[in-house]
Amino acid sequence: MALDTPRLGDLIEIFRFGYEHWAIYVGDGYVIHLAPPSEFAGAGAASILSALTDKAVVKKELLSVVAGRDKYRINNKHDDKYPPQPSNKIVKRAEELVGREVSYNLTSENCEHFVNELRYGISRSDQVTDAVTIGAGGVGLAALGLVGLLVARNRRQKQ
Repeated sequence: MALDTPRLGDLIEIFRFGYEHWAIYVGDGYVIHLAPPSEFAGAGAASILSALTDKAVVKKELLSVVAGRDKYRINNKHDDKYPPQPSNKIVKRAEELVGREVSYNLTSENCEHFVNELRYGISRSDQVTDAVTIGAGGVGLAALGLVGLLVARNRRQKQ
């Protein structure tokens, strides 16, 4: 699946159908990532349905379980713009968060924001930025709008 062996603190990009899920490598084959609270190990963590919740759980799982049959790669794509935190600090901060329920928002607090914050101290998601940029042509913005409607509908139904 991945050609290189990840190092501590590496960002792992997992290619899902229609989007990318992000995790951070913490050693011995494990990653830490965000998943919807209702999901459990090996149950297709980070499904597109995660967009319908406003909470996520920080989980530590084997990369092989999180990725499943999906392809993945090491992608420290912002190393040229932002200096990465020391790997031991990245891992320590990530480990401290395991098991916590955190806020989740598809456009401002998603799994890509989470791992970039850990590695660089900068919360950002290129998927969101790209969707908005493409949205100038209508497609990305329409997709984000549809997800927003679904999230609002889901929240109303919970109340």
